[in-house]
Amino acid sequence: MTTPAPSAPIAASATTPSAAPVRQTLLVLGASGDLTGRLLLPGLGRLLATGAVPELRLIGCGMDDWDDERWRRRVAESFASVHADGPHETEVLRASRYARADVTSEDDLRRLLRDCAGPLVIFFALPPLVTARSAAALARIGLPPGTRLMLEKPFGVDRVSARSLNALLATLVPEEQVHRIDHFLGKSTVLNLLGLRFANRIFEPVLNSTHVACVDIVFDETLGLEGRAGYYDGAGALVDMVQSHLLQVLALLAMDPPPTLRAQELRGRKAQVLRATRLWRDDPAAASRRARYTAGEVDGRQLPNYVDEPGVDPARHTETLAELVLTVDTWRWAGVPFRLRSGKATAGVRKEAIITFKQPARVPEGLTGYEHPDRLRIGFGPDRLGLDLNINGPGDPFDLDQVRLTADFGPGDLPAYGEVLRGAFEGDPTLSVRGDVAEECWRIVEPVLAAWKADAVPLQEYPAGSVGPDDSLLGPVTG
Repeated sequence: MTTPAPSAPIAASATTPSAAPVRQTLLVLGASGDLTGRLLLPGLGRLLATGAVPELRLIGCGMDDWDDERWRRRVAESFASVHADGPHETEVLRASRYARADVTSEDDLRRLLRDCAGPLVIFFALPPLVTARSAAALARIGLPPGTRLMLEKPFGVDRVSARSLNALLATLVPEEQVHRIDHFLGKSTVLNLLGLRFANRIFEPVLNSTHVACVDIVFDETLGLEGRAGYYDGAGALVDMVQSHLLQVLALLAMDPPPTLRAQELRGRKAQVLRATRLWRDDPAAASRRARYTAGEVDGRQLPNYVDEPGVDPARHTETLAELVLTVDTWRWAGVPFRLRSGKATAGVRKEAIITFKQPARVPEGLTGYEHPDRLRIGFGPDRLGLDLNINGPGDPFDLDQVRLTADFGPGDLPAYGEVLRGAFEGDPTLSVRGDVAEECWRIVEPVLAAWKADAVPLQEYPAGSVGPDDSLLGPVTG
């Protein structure tokens, strides 16, 4: 690996002690894209508002022919959307600048690096193939010591490309300085799940195959394509949501307790679970479903057929709803189906993990109404805990009714992107995805992607505003 040109300032290591706050630089590659304005900048605004990053220089770059003022308007709008308008945020905004650059060009990247002083964080808000080409160019020119890299999902486009990108990144920086972003792993989500599982004795002893019938992890939304055909039509629901976000939730739900919450131990436990995860009965046709929405009404809005959305190529057969059944071959979970689902333009928003318990071995004769099993529900939007129980209802005391006890999780200090940015600025990889885990996630879905490509699993259709295909692998979709 070569070193930067002499004219490029060499940043001090982020771990170098200093009496005064060290000014860091956040360099956003792909700054004019949708993700930057919709998620990254609002998260950064809230992080700055907390004072957790006392000194920061923000530089955006992209192929769009913007100037500094156009970029600052985008930053200002994003900050304003989360009420990040204090003096610190205003100063970062005022000093921010934009550079038109080809992020795969060595010359353009050298020019960008010369303008980056202090510890450097590079955020790749780019498609996977462009990320790989940009990283290859950076490997040829070298990076300042202590640089941290933040990469958006999907990490690669398959297991081979993920492994190749991991090998490339290893020539740039150590693994602990690579932050593969999955915003589902915002700190509050992680701590909600771990606190619930391991700090409550009434739950931990029964979260295993002896007592659990199935685990569902669902992310249904009423939104349609919303102008994101450029990315989504090449990815689809399986890659966009299941291969990344939902598998990370599965790992947190199924892993054994780590001795501490140190990054190495927590990430090691997640890797163990995913290495033990495979497709249910190794049968893609029986253990997966795919479908796409047709015209319909959602929340009073008329949505067109997915294939008629601007930018969609019907020949791609992109799914907008994906279902997958997996098994985790560990002593704790062997034989329990983990059913993952994500759908667009569905009848309602449903973002939760549901642990369904087995029915009692025997119920005293004379009790009725206990047909519904107990369920533990963990909501991700809003963050809420629910417990479905059968109790004596009004009227006949022998006729049971199911009730739901609910409690809200304490809100996190920051939105998810604020949390993952803070992890990168502080050099803490706890909330990032380790390289081998990224490869395992691709391994898990590879048989399904191959079966779908070969049309071994039919592409079904469902009207926008409905609950999806009738033969859902989750059974009746209930709220």
